[in-house]
Amino acid sequence: MLEFAQVSKSFWTGTQRKVILDRVSFRVELGHSLGILAPNGTGKTTLINMMAGLEKPDEGRITRGCRISFPLGFMGGVVNKHTAMENSRYIARLYGLDPDYVEAFCRWLCGIEEYFDMPVGTYSSGMKQRFTFALMLALDFDIYLIDEGMPRATDAEFNRKAGEILRERLETTTVIIVSHQPATLERFARSAAVLKDGQLHMFDTLEEAKALYDYQTEG
Repeated sequence: MLEFAQVSKSFWTGTQRKVILDRVSFRVELGHSLGILAPNGTGKTTLINMMAGLEKPDEGRITRGCRISFPLGFMGGVVNKHTAMENSRYIARLYGLDPDYVEAFCRWLCGIEEYFDMPVGTYSSGMKQRFTFALMLALDFDIYLIDEGMPRATDAEFNRKAGEILRERLETTTVIIVSHQPATLERFARSAAVLKDGQLHMFDTLEEAKALYDYQTEG
């Protein structure tokens, strides 16, 4: 379970205060994936980072009663001067998992051959994305966080293998995805919410959420 209770978050832009959340409360139960619609610039990434514990709320309480992933594409736990092999084994230990398994899984899924034993700082952006996505899948979370704004891996074979694994995980895990495109959510979630004026409006169906979202973006 993931729960926000009266959570507020805002930033000073230099000219005005930008409100992301204003005393927002909601709860995501395991087995009930959620899609969140929000136009660009409204705080999608900030919201997903708060869910992961990467950013703290100004006010309120966030309760994480299960294993919640870092956002897809997040590089904060990866040390550039270390190899993918070293990073995968270190992060496996942090999560109490078998380093041999995590290393072997990432090595197989990434498919970057000898680069897996080179410093991550030497990788292209696409190779880094493949490695961090592989790490996220290797760690086997209860809730996966996906920020639609994150760059995507472009390697077709990687996308095929990673997509198959993610589809299998969706049968037993929960996904929270934020996006500015309703079509993106259809693959992952039946229920949805709309981030609007610092409030998160929850709906039982994606169609209901789309109605408010379309009205908001058209207006």
